[in-house]
Amino acid sequence: MNLSVVVPTLNGRDQLADGLDALSAHAPAAEVIVVNGPSADGTTGMVRDRADVDVLVEISDRSVNVARNAGIEVATGEAIALVDYDNRIDPDWIGGVETGLEHADVVTGPVSRPLRAGQTADSAERRRIAGRDVTYFAGGNVVFRANVLEDLDGFDEYLETGGSRDAAHRLVGLDHEVRWESALSVERDPDSSPAADGGRPDRDWGWKYRALAYRLAKNYGLRPTVIRRVAAHALGDSTSVARDVVSGAATPTGWVATGRDVLLGTTTGFSDGMVARARDRTPTRNPYGLSTRADRAVAKYDRREDDGA
Repeated sequence: MNLSVVVPTLNGRDQLADGLDALSAHAPAAEVIVVNGPSADGTTGMVRDRADVDVLVEISDRSVNVARNAGIEVATGEAIALVDYDNRIDPDWIGGVETGLEHADVVTGPVSRPLRAGQTADSAERRRIAGRDVTYFAGGNVVFRANVLEDLDGFDEYLETGGSRDAAHRLVGLDHEVRWESALSVERDPDSSPAADGGRPDRDWGWKYRALAYRLAKNYGLRPTVIRRVAAHALGDSTSVARDVVSGAATPTGWVATGRDVLLGTTTGFSDGMVARARDRTPTRNPYGLSTRADRAVAKYDRREDDGA
């Protein structure tokens, strides 16, 4: 099995170097593709000096979903993994890839970071939504068969956060299973600050709710279960912020501003999600996917071409 590993990065040179060292040590046969956002920390020079990186793609966009798609586009493997720049694969990771893909088309595994509600150290997060059983995967530690990414048309570039969760919904619609494989394990750099998928802080409330409402409306329409789900999230977050106000960690003015951001984000997300649903009525549900994008590469350094010359 030929494996490509796509590593999106932005201003994380030192952490990226550690991650590439781990890939070189534990998955030496893999094709490694680094997709670098507009970094200003010397990432480009560091990567170009490494003989173990096959392709470096430079992009001007700061979106992780654009970076993922740019890497997927140049990958040649039968299987394509996504590994965050600040994640270091464990020695048994490549074995987890091989074992997992024997049983499923998509495989994810543990990341040493705080777990979400509904997730344990030895299982993926699962939810039942509108009659579908959705298994979420770690966007920074997942491997797909290449044909599955073709079915998905990559990631939805509308989303600045929540792209992997959107893809999980779409995988169910396309009848692809996500398997949890404990051996497919990565360790997150301890100096990494907690962030939502896409690099935005967890408490960017406007984008959190815009993304949530968008992906639910796009994948399921404006049915009561969708509205209830968004409302439940909002109630939980409102209670959390209210506790911060009581404890002095937040101000009443901030609480009001948060409510405004949530309302605006939700309204925008529902509207844009229904437009997206109308634009792509197929199970792929990805009107802003890989096939519709212009080439986002500002520069490309392909060692494979040099080796073949």
